[in-house]
Amino acid sequence: MPQITANGIPLEYEDYGDPAHPPILLIMGFGAQLTLWPIELVEALVERGFRVIRYDNRDVGLSHKFHGVKAPGIIKMTILNKFGITPKVPYTLEDMANDGVGLLNALGLERAHIVGASMGGMIAQHVAAKHADKALTLTSIFSTTGNPKLPAAKKEAMKVLITRPASLEEEVMVDHGVKLARTIGSPGYPADEERLRDRVRVSVRRSIYTEGPTRHLSAIVADGDRREMLKDVAVPTLVLHGEDDPLVPVEGGRDTAANIPGAKLKTIPGWGHDLPMELVDTIADEIAGHAKGAVPA
Repeated sequence: MPQITANGIPLEYEDYGDPAHPPILLIMGFGAQLTLWPIELVEALVERGFRVIRYDNRDVGLSHKFHGVKAPGIIKMTILNKFGITPKVPYTLEDMANDGVGLLNALGLERAHIVGASMGGMIAQHVAAKHADKALTLTSIFSTTGNPKLPAAKKEAMKVLITRPASLEEEVMVDHGVKLARTIGSPGYPADEERLRDRVRVSVRRSIYTEGPTRHLSAIVADGDRREMLKDVAVPTLVLHGEDDPLVPVEGGRDTAANIPGAKLKTIPGWGHDLPMELVDTIADEIAGHAKGAVPA
């Protein structure tokens, strides 16, 4: 797979579709590799007339790792935030947004449709707010604003997300990944067991790196409340969210749409915090329709 230097660090990326077609940049979430964007969704967007780029964020997959760089503990960060003190972290979500912009620049792309999921949605929000010249549109998927008054994740969902596997043995890692997917996944669209295990196994064999999520989490917590920033987003925005998301409750999506001027919101019953096969065409239609409707041919 190709790798390119962007924002001063190596980033692993994949590029699909006709280079002459409008580009979509897919930004994945917390601790997740680019492979968590289903290839079926990538292909569906290509079929709808787009060039699609997905990449590994820093500290995950095959992109640059910040080995040994310590992040403050979650309890310390939470306490500091309550007193209005921004904790010092290895890097910020804005830094990660600059990675995505750097990738576009390195590929010679002036602008792209920016699509982010979960933490990737937070990063995409930063791109749209602070690099509006690079964003044709924004699509924020099962993400949120950082508003501290919003409902929290279900305890079991947060617990499995931040718990490290018991060992790095392949079967232990696969079991852990399957448990995570089942816990945060869509109750209305449960994944096929064999397909799910195969998908997790591919990711485990591609890359295992347990340090990165700790630094990702510190970047999320340090980012705090983005509502004031979101008021400055001037690009056409679509917010997609599942009504049964146990990790980022649907109120996060509603709050995102409420704080971005002119944003459109679509919620889907039975959808959790994943990208199920049954919703690939629906999600692709929403992203493509938003992109085409916002940018005249």
